[in-house]
Amino acid sequence: MAPVVYTLSKTSGVDSLVCVTAQHRQMLDQVTNLFGIQPDIDLDLMRPDQSLAELTAAIFTHLDPILAKLRPDWVLLQGDTTTVMAAALLAYYHRIRVGHVEAGLRTGDKWQPFPEEINRSVAGVVADLHFAPTEWARQNLLRENVPDERIVVTGNPVIDALQYVASLPSTPEVEALFRKICLSPQPADGAEPKLILITAHRRENFGAPLENICAGLREVAETYRDQVRLVYPVHLNPNVQEPVYRLLGDVPNITLLPPLDYLPWVHLIKRATLMLTDSGGLQEEAPGLGVPVLVMREVTERPEGVQAGTVRLVGTDAARIVSETRRLLDDPQAYAEMAHAVNPYGDGHAAARIVKALLEYSV
Repeated sequence: MAPVVYTLSKTSGVDSLVCVTAQHRQMLDQVTNLFGIQPDIDLDLMRPDQSLAELTAAIFTHLDPILAKLRPDWVLLQGDTTTVMAAALLAYYHRIRVGHVEAGLRTGDKWQPFPEEINRSVAGVVADLHFAPTEWARQNLLRENVPDERIVVTGNPVIDALQYVASLPSTPEVEALFRKICLSPQPADGAEPKLILITAHRRENFGAPLENICAGLREVAETYRDQVRLVYPVHLNPNVQEPVYRLLGDVPNITLLPPLDYLPWVHLIKRATLMLTDSGGLQEEAPGLGVPVLVMREVTERPEGVQAGTVRLVGTDAARIVSETRRLLDDPQAYAEMAHAVNPYGDGHAAARIVKALLEYSV
């Protein structure tokens, strides 16, 4: 959302305010600092290991008086978090127009991803303008009887943000981290090892699926001990921390880290050979930097990447994760086909299209 915030701030005749719930406090602050965004309203609702019900209730309780007082013309929301779902409903209760950024993503399975599939569907029901990142997302909305004139295909502003951050110079801290990852332990032949980035944190993967993922990662690391380094910034949720550190903490060529700030993360992606993830956004970001993505989920709301060849679904079965990773590491042609595919998620100008559509909107 940062490129949209920036574009609005530079648009004559617009008064925009940034409200955050801090649903992910540690991850939020480093992003707002990087993009120079000072939230006007910080509800600070993050609590350790809180349930979805507790978080939803807190958003309703704390955001409601803010909307009642400010009465904005629009509430802009991005994506599919619990914050998005609750804020969309609250805006509807106050008869405030809703603009949904990254609209129209669907898997068709209400349990995958959980709870995001329902969150974004709820936002879609009440939205007045739908900023779809792709034509596929637009078609999903049309099938749900959203009027065509309420849908604008904009690309995803995450690509705007990615291009900006990727253009920034690296920092000494980033370079030191990269050297530590790739030179410890020292490869036997002195060659620089290939870097594989990992993220896995989705709720539907808690328990056995995440343990299967860890088993697959461990086998990859042991098979290519001198040739690869796996880097896994581990989500702060205890349901992720406990199994990951228990199952992967003793593998020499796997580096487990706290969640990384966005700038070092983007610079690591730029240097990576491939990525294994259950994230949504990384299915868009990594291909934007020419990095193939293996998605450790059964379904994806971003099939454009699969169709374009930048992304492949591999599920959470350990053997499948290992075989697909080995294929990319051992087969240069298979790797090149994914690395050189065109990213379908935008050209870096989504924010400008979103603001233009807001200014041109009429009932």
